[in-house]
Amino acid sequence: MIALLALAGLGYLLGSIPFGLLLTLTAGLGDIRKIGSGNIGATNVLRTGRKGLAAATLLLDAVKGAAAVLTGAHVAGDDGVLVAGLAAIVGHLFPVWLSFKGGKGVATGLGVLLAAAPLAGLGAALVWLATALLTRISSASALAACVSAPVIAILVGTPLPVEALVMATAALIVGRHHANIRRLLTGTEPRIGGSR
Repeated sequence: MIALLALAGLGYLLGSIPFGLLLTLTAGLGDIRKIGSGNIGATNVLRTGRKGLAAATLLLDAVKGAAAVLTGAHVAGDDGVLVAGLAAIVGHLFPVWLSFKGGKGVATGLGVLLAAAPLAGLGAALVWLATALLTRISSASALAACVSAPVIAILVGTPLPVEALVMATAALIVGRHHANIRRLLTGTEPRIGGSR
């Protein structure tokens, strides 16, 4: 129990590192929360016109999720994967450093999935890519990936604690996209590379 509590704390702290904000501040672009969607994730960083920074945000957000999962696996097996991975997602969505107003968890969720359930993570990434190519809408791609990930996890026989992590990750990310879902339904959601 103590180990799992420690993993929860570590996962949360890893997940709460706001790489998008830190990278844009370091690059002299100001507070990313004051441009575009106000989000700290890679899609909003892309709106600065700095593709390298957006790619770095995507990579680092994914790595922090994967690092939490791999640490959890090393310390406490599948239960550790569940606790640390879920805590990393919660940390990204609700970071204590930013008054609990974080990102939407897509890149961090991808890192968690790739480390915890590689086939489900890879499948979700391919769904994201295919949807992005078809629609050029980041949120639609994220939602499609989230819906597909639990299905893939079940089909490939993922262990139950990891399957629970995949489902919880997908549910949290979908929940954070409520405003995007409303805009998708009204046809006002911006496309990748758009200014809104």
